[in-house]
Amino acid sequence: MANYVFLGAPGAGKGTMAQLLVEKYGHVHISTGDILRAEMKSGSELGRQAKAAVESGALVSDELVAAIVARKLAEKVVRKNGFVLDGYPRTAGQAGLLDKALADNKLTLDAAVLFEVDEELLLRRLTARRLCQDCKAGYNVLYLPPKQKGICDQCGGKLIQRPDDNIETVKDRLNVYQKQTAPLIDLYEKKGVLIRVPGSLERDENFAALCRHLKI
Repeated sequence: MANYVFLGAPGAGKGTMAQLLVEKYGHVHISTGDILRAEMKSGSELGRQAKAAVESGALVSDELVAAIVARKLAEKVVRKNGFVLDGYPRTAGQAGLLDKALADNKLTLDAAVLFEVDEELLLRRLTARRLCQDCKAGYNVLYLPPKQKGICDQCGGKLIQRPDDNIETVKDRLNVYQKQTAPLIDLYEKKGVLIRVPGSLERDENFAALCRHLKI
């Protein structure tokens, strides 16, 4: 099975497209946030190091994240079914560490998929996100609204906007993304593995475009 990296700004739909690919083709969806939390919960040496960094308020180092990703890549199911790395790497430096992890596991990267969405739409998508303050279920008032405005369908809790989804913070996040990721996009383009996919269509249309570009 093929191995992919999904790139794109916050709100570009990487996670949604990754999940659809998993459901249809059986790839393993690798989210660095998820595997980092799992490693910390497991109490492994890597997990303890990550937990110590988080509890001290520091960022988890690129090297530690790469080591945790490498451990995930070594799993048999990943080698058998292929993987989709969602939102990682984010910088050219992280890409170099990923290259080493892939080489150590005798794996290759078949494509780096960049989901392209204009900033105005990204702002609308991200500021429309809502979270249940009780059960943490996620909604989007544009694309996945609750049945009753402001109320969670699952538990009846109040829906809130996360602090990092306000307009000022979203703009800051997009600026950081542009600065960090531009060199990464150039890197994958030079390697000949970059595929640009529109991310501004409806979900099913986006997925159909993705599959066409990946020729699957």
